[in-house]
Amino acid sequence: MTTASHPATIYLKHYQVPPFLIDTVELEFQLDEDVTMVTSILVIEANPESHAAKNTLVLQGEALQLEAIHLNGTQLTAAQFKQDACSLTIMNMPKKATLKIQTRLQPQHNTALSGLYKSSGNFCTQCEAQGFRRITYFLDRPDVMSRYTTKLIADTKKYPVLLSNGNLIDSGKLANGKHWVVWQDPYRKPSYLFALVAGDFDWVKDSFKTASGRHVELCIYVEKGHADRVTHAMQAVKKAMRWDEVEYGREYDLDIYMIVAVSDFNMGAMENKGLNIFNTKYILAKPDMATDLDYIHIESVIAHEYFHNWTGNRITCRDWFQLSLKEGLTIFRDQCFTADTTSKTVARILDVNDLRVSQFPEDAGPLAHSVRPESYIEINNFYTSTIYNKGAEVIRMIQTIVGNTLFRKGMELYFSRHDGQAVTIEDFVKAHEDASDTDLKQFQLWYSQAGTPTLIIKDAYDATRQQYRLSITQICPPTPDQPIKLPMHIPLKMGLLDESGNELANKMLEIKHKEQDVIFESIPVKPVPSLLRNFSAPVKIQYEYTDQALALLFKHDTDLFNRWEAGQKFAVNSILRLVKAYQNEKQLVTSIDFLKALQHVLNDVYEDKWLQSEMLTLPSEKYLSEQMTIVDVDAIHVARECVLVDTAAYLKNHFLKLYEENQSIGLPHEFTMSSVGSRYLKNLCLFYVMLLNDSTIHEAIGMRQFTDSLEHNMTDTMAALRSLVNADCPQREMALALFYKKWSHDSLVIDKWLALQASSTLPDTLVQVKTLFKSAAFDLKNPNKVHSLIGVFGNNAYQFHQKSGEGYHFLTEVVLELDKINPQIAARMLKPLTDWKRYDTLRQKLMYEQLEWIKQQKLSPDVFEIVTKSL
Repeated sequence: MTTASHPATIYLKHYQVPPFLIDTVELEFQLDEDVTMVTSILVIEANPESHAAKNTLVLQGEALQLEAIHLNGTQLTAAQFKQDACSLTIMNMPKKATLKIQTRLQPQHNTALSGLYKSSGNFCTQCEAQGFRRITYFLDRPDVMSRYTTKLIADTKKYPVLLSNGNLIDSGKLANGKHWVVWQDPYRKPSYLFALVAGDFDWVKDSFKTASGRHVELCIYVEKGHADRVTHAMQAVKKAMRWDEVEYGREYDLDIYMIVAVSDFNMGAMENKGLNIFNTKYILAKPDMATDLDYIHIESVIAHEYFHNWTGNRITCRDWFQLSLKEGLTIFRDQCFTADTTSKTVARILDVNDLRVSQFPEDAGPLAHSVRPESYIEINNFYTSTIYNKGAEVIRMIQTIVGNTLFRKGMELYFSRHDGQAVTIEDFVKAHEDASDTDLKQFQLWYSQAGTPTLIIKDAYDATRQQYRLSITQICPPTPDQPIKLPMHIPLKMGLLDESGNELANKMLEIKHKEQDVIFESIPVKPVPSLLRNFSAPVKIQYEYTDQALALLFKHDTDLFNRWEAGQKFAVNSILRLVKAYQNEKQLVTSIDFLKALQHVLNDVYEDKWLQSEMLTLPSEKYLSEQMTIVDVDAIHVARECVLVDTAAYLKNHFLKLYEENQSIGLPHEFTMSSVGSRYLKNLCLFYVMLLNDSTIHEAIGMRQFTDSLEHNMTDTMAALRSLVNADCPQREMALALFYKKWSHDSLVIDKWLALQASSTLPDTLVQVKTLFKSAAFDLKNPNKVHSLIGVFGNNAYQFHQKSGEGYHFLTEVVLELDKINPQIAARMLKPLTDWKRYDTLRQKLMYEQLEWIKQQKLSPDVFEIVTKSL
């Protein structure tokens, strides 16, 4: 039985086609300060493909005040319909009918930021996944696709800008100081893609000429006073539009493409047809207030939402279990875009790092689910790294298996075959099977099996026969509801190097069996294998590399991703040895061979300095914890800090030299990959030398860079401030105060200030976080603030997991308070507690107690699902 404390579970196996379809939707919004009136006119007909009863129509609706219902022009009496907290049921429904529904809303009280709400005095919507039912009663499911016409009526002075999906077809003024507009979307879409915005904005306009010669008007709307911060975003739109034409043959299909940036938004952005709504953090940028990584993220997110026009909008998902059909595919497309427009190797490194520190733990924990889940309680909880990032890797594997040319052919078949439809993952895979004549039946296990496969690889060399053999065993551990796993179809790119670093072989293997042998002939010497090149599959590799072999790959591997990967493995091995030494109360000394390997990177000539900086960056504490069966928080922190400090001391002069060579203080900020690379390398050198307990360096380098860059270069400012925040020195508080004084008026920049303090490794971090939580700089109702302070602290591997358990208790209090305001964000903040079984006995007990306490409270379905699955 479903109750408030035990919400229902939805299962994929129970999917049925909708009993009714909605051909057209006419919406009218009378937007006002106290009450918004919504009138919907739906042209409805029974679905001939449904076997369900056709005389009862059930519409979804939440937090709505029903005013009236008219069926074919006649108002229904209370006896002709039923209403509860989640639905509206109309009995004796004709097979074809026009239904008019009037509802009353109060968007100004909608703190959940789902449906229609107000942000900074402006009306805004967020309808994915199930927000449209908070606007009007509807068949709120993605397989009901309709044509929408939307009329907006509002006060002319307060809301001069009135926007919705599609093309503007009419507008006018009313005698009472109000005005109206009508927008019409010529393409069928599901309700989750509906959007409206009404407010007083600044805007920047531009245009784009498509490959076929059509002119598209481009417009970005921002809150007042921010128009000077959208130049980069506008260029990113045009770059994404051109890229999609060249790489996928996809042209934009409306007369206008609009973006609106708002301060209060649960997600990064939303791909509503023709009217994308963005979190301001992914639109606004100038060199003095945004870092290089902000600039890159803005391009990536803008590209992602634009690419959704075809992979998500024109072709959408049949049901929410198919979510990765649009999200995994579009993440893959935006990853390729970023690789093409920045650094291919670094883009791949960042993608894989993100997967390893977020999705791999998800796969190994109590919340593990397949790329296409079998069930959910709250769909908002399945906007996960598995759906997005692992889903993208699955698409990439298809491309790897069939090759670039046939993958493009498969995408073109998918677009032509399914345009205007709501489809399934099988439809997508079938298009690639047909286009490439490749059997992907076994491959589809990637969509239905949870967990991260491990390839256990052993090798043998026969010098007489010059024959090299790899014996590969694949295993995948049990996950919730999936104790037994079948062998996966895994593309394994690899190469072989000799002792001088020369490449002897380069091959792509297809691993399909639990145990599989591969033989290489005519190999003159025992080689060093370079395995899983470019991370060709989202798996773990278990192979016994020696330090010498890793050093060889780190210096010579022709696959630059695997060159970086060898350095990471070398670093992991070096740090984990110190973890054992710490646990056994022995002296901690960093491997001299590892330090020399880093010295080689410093002395080498890299055209891509961003890549060079990544080569010198150690694995995070979070990633290191994934290498341990039982996480030893203290040992990992102490060991990693030891390697960092030893590296800084051993290579101090090299770092100082490179720092000066790449110094650009006082020069105009340029967003080019060359200048970005120089800043990354310079600031990594700064990071290392600031680790040395040297007051001269703190003042003459760290504080100098901070003060000299504060007015014009946020990348350098944040790099200096990050180092100072983790240093117990007098300049720390001075820099934090100066930063706040300069930027206290700018919410987005202050989010960076909050995040830096929440990520600090110093002992008083939790005290600082609690102080900031109560300060004017923080607002629990703003998702960006919550992510910056609470989200970052929850992922502070060392300070959040202090043995006192105070971090756990603090997070519990915040989640329970937040759950009453915004359940989606509350559920996301809870995630750090869900991994409790991986820690030592004391921490397990403390985390378990907090989860149990949360479970006993009155919870939203969002938090209920996370906490019950975790326990």
